[in-house]
Amino acid sequence: MTTSTAGTSALFRLRTPVLGALLLSSGWTPWPTAWLVPLLLIAWVPYLVLERKLTLEGARKGRVFASTYLMLVLWNALTTWWVSYAQLAAGIAAVVLNALLMCLPLMAFRQTKKRLGNRWGYLSLPIYWIAFEQLHLHWDLTWPWLTLGNGFAAAPGWVQWYEYTGFLGGSVWVWVVNLLLFQFLLHWQHLKAQQPDNSLAVSHFQVGNRFRWAYWAWLAILAPTALSLAIGKNYQEKGATTEVIVVQPNLDPYVEKFEGGPQFVPYDEQLTRLMNLSEQKMTPETKLILWPETALEETYWENTMESHPKIRRVRAWLARHPGVALLTGITTVNSYPSQEAASATARHRDDVGYYDIFNAAAYFADASAPVAIYHKSRLVPGVEKIPPILSSVLKNIDLGGFVGSYGSQAERTVYAAPANAPALRVAPIICYESIYGDFVGEYAHNGATLLGLVTNDAWWHDSPGYRQLLSYGQLRCIETRRDLARSANTGFTGFINQKGEITQRETAWVPTASRATVHLNTETTFYVRFGELIGRGAQIAAVLLLVVAIVVGWRRKQPAV
Repeated sequence: MTTSTAGTSALFRLRTPVLGALLLSSGWTPWPTAWLVPLLLIAWVPYLVLERKLTLEGARKGRVFASTYLMLVLWNALTTWWVSYAQLAAGIAAVVLNALLMCLPLMAFRQTKKRLGNRWGYLSLPIYWIAFEQLHLHWDLTWPWLTLGNGFAAAPGWVQWYEYTGFLGGSVWVWVVNLLLFQFLLHWQHLKAQQPDNSLAVSHFQVGNRFRWAYWAWLAILAPTALSLAIGKNYQEKGATTEVIVVQPNLDPYVEKFEGGPQFVPYDEQLTRLMNLSEQKMTPETKLILWPETALEETYWENTMESHPKIRRVRAWLARHPGVALLTGITTVNSYPSQEAASATARHRDDVGYYDIFNAAAYFADASAPVAIYHKSRLVPGVEKIPPILSSVLKNIDLGGFVGSYGSQAERTVYAAPANAPALRVAPIICYESIYGDFVGEYAHNGATLLGLVTNDAWWHDSPGYRQLLSYGQLRCIETRRDLARSANTGFTGFINQKGEITQRETAWVPTASRATVHLNTETTFYVRFGELIGRGAQIAAVLLLVVAIVVGWRRKQPAV
């Protein structure tokens, strides 16, 4: 295939990464909309064109890296700039470091293409990228906000097949279509180069041969879309029904929510607001109420919780409403008898000993049942968890709320059903945890029939952050085929059904509550049963490809015998 190797202009090297970043941002617009999401299916083509052109010119590695990094840092900045609302330095660090990490699979692709040729090189690209996305779900620096499959959150009707593949299936879709369109573009350019004086005097065979990539690209676009529409059209909500209330107290975390704020609302008044908003929506059919993340914010020692005045007040309130269970966000503390018994995240004070602080959820099945505690497990790096590798850098960064390492737990707790609603087994999901498809799927695998999300979106002010987080909940509903009840301190409070459709959404930034009848599905999807097959498979394939590429490169450097 003949291609011009004339030097790439500086304008082209600048314009192409900017175009790529704008197209990649289409799945994370400030106000999520399905109309722009299809641009993800062409978003990587500018990068592929630029990378190939620079490679054919023999451009230095640093030049290729600079163009690649420019596109990725712009993509991160355009989509996650709102992190800087809480702390400017942290927002900049998130953009710069995440873009740098994203360069790793693209650099691995270039080295594989160099050693194994174009065919294996382009095949390796989606494998390396998805292997990286899988890694980004589980390591200490986890930040999977821009996982490509999450980009379809604004268009849940197009990805109903996530119940089989999970959101990494969307990442595969993006790469397959982009690579097919890129191949079509290359062959189209080759076809034009063969035409004398740009005439149209080419054979039908040539045209058909060149356009086979277009046929495959259209098939790759239309087949998953048609499958999704068919699944969505035929899917019916499953399970018994029950009535649930979600509450939004609307307390500004910078001003009102926490002690020391300039307009701090006393904790007794905060609790009164939660109770009053709940009662405004309560009916004799209500079985469950959700209060948001850190709704009970005072420090509650777990071993003496029952003696706390607020807990006694909650129990007295529940006694006035028999048959109602309560799931609420809470901050708890647990002490350890010795250093040997303490967890890795435990801290020490002379007057207390070893202890952990937890961003937690508490479940009251009724007025007298023992309180069940869940400790948030997927913690925000730099805010709730400081990875050891970055502890010296991040320990002084303020992203909102407590800074340091919270305690956590390994297993997914599913709360036992109350006596009057035997099908109601709620999964306590706290804010950031709803980004993780496999993590939320573990709740359904453990028997959850309803996803209960408690969050405090107001850390990010009125920004795309809380809108995108709401959309991610739609994907989790499709993957698990569970309804989701969402209680935000402020942001968006409401309900999402098993098809990922938002059925109720209350206005942000006002005290309110919402009531709905939800379905309690007991069936498990393929994705829930088997988890991230795509991600794990990509990681295995990535390791094998890297080993082969390294061995081939090493053998080529060996002198001939």
